[in-house]
Amino acid sequence: MIYDFSESACRKDTNAEKYTLREELFGTNDVLPVWVADMDIDTPDFVLDAVKERLNHPIVGYEEVPKSAFLAQIEWMKKEHNVEFALEDMLYSHSVVASMNTVIDAFSEVGDKVIVQTPVYPPFFHSVLEHDRELLKNPLKQNADKKYVFDIEDLKSKIDEKTKLLLLCSPHNPVGRVWSKEELEEILQICLEHNIVVFSDEIHSDLVYKPNVHVPFASLSQEARNITITAIGVGKTFNMAGFAMSSVAIPNKKLREKFLKTYNRIHFAQGNVLSHVAFEAAYKNAKVWVDELKTHLLKNFHMLEEVCAKYPEIIKVTPIEATYLAWLDCRGMGLGDKKLREFFVQEAKLGLNAGLSFGREGSGFMRLNFAVSTAKMLEVIKRLNKALLLKYQDKLKD
Repeated sequence: MIYDFSESACRKDTNAEKYTLREELFGTNDVLPVWVADMDIDTPDFVLDAVKERLNHPIVGYEEVPKSAFLAQIEWMKKEHNVEFALEDMLYSHSVVASMNTVIDAFSEVGDKVIVQTPVYPPFFHSVLEHDRELLKNPLKQNADKKYVFDIEDLKSKIDEKTKLLLLCSPHNPVGRVWSKEELEEILQICLEHNIVVFSDEIHSDLVYKPNVHVPFASLSQEARNITITAIGVGKTFNMAGFAMSSVAIPNKKLREKFLKTYNRIHFAQGNVLSHVAFEAAYKNAKVWVDELKTHLLKNFHMLEEVCAKYPEIIKVTPIEATYLAWLDCRGMGLGDKKLREFFVQEAKLGLNAGLSFGREGSGFMRLNFAVSTAKMLEVIKRLNKALLLKYQDKLKD
């Protein structure tokens, strides 16, 4: 192993969101925060070194995103995910959520319906409602093996002429699914039949665990490319959310021009020079780092599986195919959502995302970010195991 993930830098005094908001979100600072989706793992040294080198120049002014940055991302997507984008397809965005809001504004009108597949990352439904669109919920369902899958029949039954847009989370946050080509093709066929544009959030696409393979929605066919806006970026993969740089790929010229009308009105501009440098350095140098990171993340996940396996009727970990976000099924604990949250905060002293925040389908679940150093993961496991043992020891004896 070239990279060491056993320890990470302390973030408590850095204004890191997951630490500074503890009192506001959990009512106490006495929790280990494992909620928001950034890593308590050091950003790669080759990214930071590139930024330090750029700072040798004494002027940090307006700059365009260099072609070389987008070309590095295009090459990465081609090698890693077998999808090809052209330079003219690519646009800068400071975040996937900003891109999603622009898409909603550009491709639907007030009162139109937008499809979301819950439980899902909260901005998916918040953004729809904030634009005065109608939220068309197509909840995921669990099959006989408890695996989350699309509910195709439900989707077909709800679509009408006012349905304009589908917001796809691929890989899925929070349930950790990597959608198969066959699953995505079912969605594609429905969208083609009903002239529905697809916004595909693929921000977690690099964090996929073998034997699973990420299939970009735009890679399905030429027809798919013609209806897809793809959001991708460095924030999750390389722990670079603070650089506020992602991208939007729109191969269809007509869709791109329509998107640009809203995009230019908002004035996204071109980000900042340090983000450009960091973005390019990540895509040019990260292959080994990402592979080793995924090995580390899986070790953390297996630790979590092992502790939950001690309490099989109380808490279960949803099998994971991608992301660093564990979806914990806590329904066996017999607690309401408020009490469940209190258990993790007050007894386990862990700050997690409440499952209910991902939609009512998340009731009884919690989301835990296991993208932390080995040392921190051991502390997470220690706290969780102790809290579960104290609360449920009598039940375990039975």
